[in-house]
Amino acid sequence: MRFLKAFLLILLLSSSIVVIAILFSPTPNPGTVYQVDMTSNGFNPRILNIKLGDTLVFVSKDTEKHWPASDIYPTNNVYPEKGGCVGSKFDACHGLSQGESYQFTFNYLGSWCYHDHLNPNLKGCVTVQ
Repeated sequence: MRFLKAFLLILLLSSSIVVIAILFSPTPNPGTVYQVDMTSNGFNPRILNIKLGDTLVFVSKDTEKHWPASDIYPTNNVYPEKGGCVGSKFDACHGLSQGESYQFTFNYLGSWCYHDHLNPNLKGCVTVQ
């Protein structure tokens, strides 16, 4: 009987801890969205510091197409999340016409540089903290 009471007490306490953990666990941060404009002069802003889960929206503001992609040109494979058309998932996979946009959410910590795949001399970097 004593064993049964101890077992039930432990069961009750462990269930309470699970309920408390669920009630007080932090809600996932939906992240902040930052806009990066692409023009013939490059990316603006060119350097950003963001948090894990934040999103960059690349918007073409130029009459010429721009294609944001992870470094290194031409493989686009520095950002570690795979699944893009060339290398990394951080890749628009085509040139964006004026007014078009591409968004990417950063799920890995680190400094991630990128380029315009159609104009590889245009570069930017984002640091995810």
